[in-house]
Amino acid sequence: MLAIMARLRHPKHGCPWDLAQNFASIVPHTLEEAYEVADAIERGNYDELAGELGDLLFQVVFYAQLGQEQGQFDFIDVVERLNAKLEQRHPHVFAGRDVVAGQWEQLKAQERAQNAQHGALDNVPLNLPALVRSAKLQKRAARVGFDWDNLAPVAAKVSEELAEVMAEVNQPQVQPALVQEEVGDLLFAVVNLARHLNVEPEQALRQANAKFERRFRAVEHHCQQDNLSMNNADMEQLEHYWQQVKTAEKS
Repeated sequence: MLAIMARLRHPKHGCPWDLAQNFASIVPHTLEEAYEVADAIERGNYDELAGELGDLLFQVVFYAQLGQEQGQFDFIDVVERLNAKLEQRHPHVFAGRDVVAGQWEQLKAQERAQNAQHGALDNVPLNLPALVRSAKLQKRAARVGFDWDNLAPVAAKVSEELAEVMAEVNQPQVQPALVQEEVGDLLFAVVNLARHLNVEPEQALRQANAKFERRFRAVEHHCQQDNLSMNNADMEQLEHYWQQVKTAEKS
């Protein structure tokens, strides 16, 4: 793989597209490949998953090639740093049981020292999907004690934020910017609820999207069977079909 990558980037005989790329230009492709891996897993398509994982691995190899060309790092550096990190974070696996407790305390002390020198929210990537970044920000804050210790106030916050959205919507003169701000607060609170329930919000929303798409297509099929157009059917009829689809799925 490394030899193939080097050939693709050969200055004279390489691929024009690969030669034109840089670190920044590859990022969108990396994100896309990661989502395609997630999609294959969610659909249970493991034959396809092997290919998608290969595409994702290619992204790492591409970055390593660019790093080597610039004299910054190479693939071996990437793997060695990963090995060191995994061993450091798993002393209970790679060290004797008699030193595990002490090492865990040492790791925690190092983390506390780092947090004292840097902000707890530093280095959370800005280009993450908003739901993913919300969860990461909240986890970082929780590490330093900024978190509720039970579910009740978290759920109450969701209700509070929803009430604030409706209060803004019901103003005599609705201000879209304020509505957007309140909806953002509501979404943030829902992400916090998901975190406390050990639910990954991005994955949960992807599942909800897939469920909506499946049920909507079923409603379209019902309309076609009854020689109706969705544009002409009233909402009462469409809701009837929707409930039929939900009942059929549950049964």
